[in-house]
Amino acid sequence: MSKPTLKRSLLLLLNRLVLVVACLLTLFPALWVVAASFSQGVSLYSGGLIPAKLTWDNYRQLFFRDGHLGGTDFLLWMKNSLIICLPASFLGVGLTTTMAYAFSRFRFAGRRFGLLVLVLLQMFPAIMSIIALFRLLQVLGLLDKLLGLIIVYGCGSIGFNTWLLKGYLESIPRDLEEAAYIDGATYWQAFTRVVLPLATPMLVVVFFFNFIGFFQEYLLASVILFRPELRPIALGMRFYITGKYSQNWTGFSAASIVASLPILIIFFALQKFIVEGLTKGALKG
Repeated sequence: MSKPTLKRSLLLLLNRLVLVVACLLTLFPALWVVAASFSQGVSLYSGGLIPAKLTWDNYRQLFFRDGHLGGTDFLLWMKNSLIICLPASFLGVGLTTTMAYAFSRFRFAGRRFGLLVLVLLQMFPAIMSIIALFRLLQVLGLLDKLLGLIIVYGCGSIGFNTWLLKGYLESIPRDLEEAAYIDGATYWQAFTRVVLPLATPMLVVVFFFNFIGFFQEYLLASVILFRPELRPIALGMRFYITGKYSQNWTGFSAASIVASLPILIIFFALQKFIVEGLTKGALKG
């Protein structure tokens, strides 16, 4: 074997070893959580990576109360999360789509300033707006209500998503809309019947990213919602591990696994559109 060939083989072997190590490091925490969810006891380290004895008790406690299916806090948290995240995601997509279309197609006074403001807003962490949002919802009578959190989530996702969708809409040929105008279509008809169908993959991407972000969000939910019956999953799961004498890490692990299922279901259901949207967005944007 010649030296160049040997060198290439060694580099290829080294690259594969690095990839294997990186994959193991990435998967190890997830595998440990899965193992802990089937372990006995309440400690995260009680069973190790391979539990000595597998048990379904941690999962059973999520769905059964007093031997009967339903009525558990976990199911209530999941229901609240879906009630919040689905409408908020659709609201975010609707507001983002109209704003991105306006910035990509129309020239109006303050357009450049508006785009600059959207960029600047992304530089500040969300925690800076908590007091203002709290006071605003208090004045509107939406504090400690799911509707208040839905509005905050939906409106708060506009900035980044507008830039993301604006670049995609600018890649759609204007000739298609002009042809619709010639046929007698209005701006709204051209937008809904021509642009939106072509932008569906990116709209799905925006919806999916919104849903993930809202489903995992904790800070705003903890400030806006007070009543236990309104807690979403991210807020409710805190009580598995915050008790001074009752930390239940194995139950928390099982809850984490089950809580990830809605995201996985949505991803696999919309996988075709998500991949298409990300691919076209990367090529056209």
